Amino acid sequence: MNPALSQLGTDMSRLSGVRAIMKDIIETLRAGAGQTFINLSAGNPVILPEVEQLWRDCTTELLASSEYSEVVCRYGASQGYQPLIDAIVQDFNQRYGLNLSDRHILITPGSQSLYFYAANAFGGYTASGELRKIVLPLSPDYTGYGGVTLTPEALIAYRPELEIDQENHRFKYRPNFNQLQIDEQTGCVIFSRPCNPTGNVLSDDEVNKIATLAATYDVPVLIDSAYAPPYPALNFTDMTPRFGGNVVHCMSLSKAGLPGERIGIAIGEPEIIHTLECFQTNLCIHSPRYGQAIAARAIQSGRLAEISTNVIRPFYQHKIEIVEATLDRSMPRTLPWYLHRGEGAIFAWLWLDELPITDWEFYQALKQVGVIVVPGSTFFPGLREDWQHKQQCLRISLTGTDLELQTAMERLAQVAEQVYGR
Repeated sequence: MNPALSQLGTDMSRLSGVRAIMKDIIETLRAGAGQTFINLSAGNPVILPEVEQLWRDCTTELLASSEYSEVVCRYGASQGYQPLIDAIVQDFNQRYGLNLSDRHILITPGSQSLYFYAANAFGGYTASGELRKIVLPLSPDYTGYGGVTLTPEALIAYRPELEIDQENHRFKYRPNFNQLQIDEQTGCVIFSRPCNPTGNVLSDDEVNKIATLAATYDVPVLIDSAYAPPYPALNFTDMTPRFGGNVVHCMSLSKAGLPGERIGIAIGEPEIIHTLECFQTNLCIHSPRYGQAIAARAIQSGRLAEISTNVIRPFYQHKIEIVEATLDRSMPRTLPWYLHRGEGAIFAWLWLDELPITDWEFYQALKQVGVIVVPGSTFFPGLREDWQHKQQCLRISLTGTDLELQTAMERLAQVAEQVYGR
């Protein structure tokens, strides 16, 4: 059967961004019979024993409790499972000195759905036909933002400034406030902090400046905090989460060990939360409740925050140190390579300046030596200008073993030397 698709159906049926690359990777792994690959492509977190045990313990508690049947066998409120909402309110009020009520919280089926709600509630065409833009203030950023809007022309990203340390082969992206436009045509602003794919952490001053620019026009700012404190706390540099006003603090428990349960959390002013909740009600009624119930126990007990700080963060911080040390040792000093400063998340981001081939071709060359990464050009959604930098970067997952990361970076260095030598 080959049913006719609407324009929207056609748009949403396309493989976008990194998902198209993942299809190629799956086909490569299937076809590579007898070949061993070091696969540093996926964003799946490593299953850490302490984290897995936490969720097993919380599941055991739920199964033994009288609320199990109520959680699994009943519909719930669109806003979320009340014990989880209460646990978040109590934890964040105590931790950050806030004055939240349950009206400030929305639980969604993963944070990706949250950005879908916001992009289409605040961005796109108004009733009068005016286009409201969805602004990504610093590109590259999370590839998933490229698929959240039903109005693709509404998405616009801005080219960053590059802060380069040539001697140490490091660099960092900074928002270019001379170019960034947030005005009465802006519907909402979205960015990740720490950033997937680069590990970048916008400074508190940069966040405040973006939020202040947007507040002038009553524009919501959604800060994708999937790697931020207090859980999973995958920040390797000090950072302060921002709350209140036009800011919506958006969390995910995926990198805290629950990617399969799809739990997103939005913390914002009640007026914004209500709009997003209505969108969710129409789309899926409410988020699944089993994951919410065990998350409520993990947060209320304090164990999730403790494990995030003492187990999850050190694990990945050690991994980025291996990547840094191996590249520093293996990459020729004369080549124009730059590693983004590892400030958070579970990825390393490598820029190969003046690369003689495209990122896709370099990705193919790495596959020939048994290493799989992700071409960086998939992480520039909404950036429409022609910029060679977009074809010069690679995202490297930190989910390999120590030996795999070291071996993969050594092979990458050899391929880089060969490619530049041509």
